[in-house]
Amino acid sequence: MLDETLLDSPDDLALADRRGLLRGAAEAGARVRTAARHAVDAGIADLRPEGRPRAVLVAGPGTAATGVADLIGALAGASAPVAHLRPTGVAPAAGALRWALPGWAGSVDLLLLPTTDGSEPGLALLAEQAYRRGVTVVAVAPQGSPLAEAVSGSHGLFVPMAVAPNETPDEHGEYGENIAAGPGALWALFTPLLALLDRVGLLEAPPEALEKVADRLDRTAERCGPAIATYDNPAKTLAAELADSLPLIWTEGSAAGPAGRRFAAVLAELAGLPALAAELPEALPAHGVLLAGDYAAGADPDDFFRDRVDEPQALRARVVLLRDRPAGGLSAAPAARELALGHETAVSELEPEEGDDLETLAELLAVTDFAAVYLALATRGTPAP
Repeated sequence: MLDETLLDSPDDLALADRRGLLRGAAEAGARVRTAARHAVDAGIADLRPEGRPRAVLVAGPGTAATGVADLIGALAGASAPVAHLRPTGVAPAAGALRWALPGWAGSVDLLLLPTTDGSEPGLALLAEQAYRRGVTVVAVAPQGSPLAEAVSGSHGLFVPMAVAPNETPDEHGEYGENIAAGPGALWALFTPLLALLDRVGLLEAPPEALEKVADRLDRTAERCGPAIATYDNPAKTLAAELADSLPLIWTEGSAAGPAGRRFAAVLAELAGLPALAAELPEALPAHGVLLAGDYAAGADPDDFFRDRVDEPQALRARVVLLRDRPAGGLSAAPAARELALGHETAVSELEPEEGDDLETLAELLAVTDFAAVYLALATRGTPAP
């Protein structure tokens, strides 16, 4: 159950936010600026690449690294194939995870290692394997972490991760879960890699574009902050609409796809809310049966054959339409609205203000990150971290 009174009580939200998630979302713009400076200090601006890499490989644990790989694939996929190397292991712990290079990887490829932890022996072993095969390695991880020592020097290029003042290593000297799920982690890892991929010619992200991204994140934080009332706050409004629902996140546009998939991931990880994400127009046949079955908003709760034993309220589907393209032109959005409303399913829509691809992407990520945080803080029964 969502406590809507909590949404409009900034003081109570601050008390509930023991992990500093709202602060992380609000400081995303500052994180971009700090990460961009770290990239310059690491020497990315001085690189003189001889040509584009044949392929980009991305390896790292957790939601943040997965989001980085997905975003890079959407932005640079037309210039070079992007492969996300997924880990294997017996547990989701730093010491248990292992990664392996594909057999074709070689000296013309680029390996990116984004991690908020940096203590994973598997990533250090992967970097060593890449070095032996001539693969260029770039890592973004906490300063002083074991991965930083493994990659620095002749083995590759290391960029220190931008860390907020409240994000410090634990008593064992590790960062780990302190920041891995926070909204700021994505930008701390993603920004230096944007600068790098701009330098090697896979996408356009010059310093002025990164500054625009930071400005858009700042403006979005002003609109979505805890002091702004729900009726005038797109993130709080979205959080209230998604409470006690099964979100079907339908995306349209190249940048909206990874934004929607990340939204589904952080809803599960932070708020404990299951969600499904799919791109239009394929989302319509993929999720159409959900709108007509037990998750339909119009499903009859007093069906004669329904089990009368006390049970929690069933989840009802709600469509979330994320778009990063102008409203005009060829679009599957009208068909999506018609399908949803035809099954008495409500639709929430989010479309960013005009801007370049990185700016619109930043706004989609920021609003959905804030919405996931508000759901996590105001939903009764969400496990405390």
